[in-house]
Amino acid sequence: MVVVGVRNVFKKFTTPVEEQDRERRRLECTAAGAVPTNEVQRRALARVAGEVSSVRIVPRAGAPSLEVIIDDGHGRATAIFLGRKHLAGLSPGRRVVFEGRVQVEASRVVMVNPVYEFTG
Repeated sequence: MVVVGVRNVFKKFTTPVEEQDRERRRLECTAAGAVPTNEVQRRALARVAGEVSSVRIVPRAGAPSLEVIIDDGHGRATAIFLGRKHLAGLSPGRRVVFEGRVQVEASRVVMVNPVYEFTG
């Protein structure tokens, strides 16, 4: 019993931080009742959860749009908010859940104007 505990402690200290973060995001995705980004179906309504990794403003058809990329440990999803330059609270490091219709563009998961809520 003691040997197993020592192995777990040793594993925790020898596992790279990136892998520990990825595993934490996977567990949070499951706890939020979300579908992993690598399992979402094209054109289906989905709920994805993750940590905001980047926020940027991209012009589309002459109007600004806000692109928010989240990482759930399984992959990444992009939420595009048309006509917006800023949404309060959406900043890198924040945990969020997006709900909306999924599109797949150039092998990336995209949701346009999804409903969102903050977690944790």
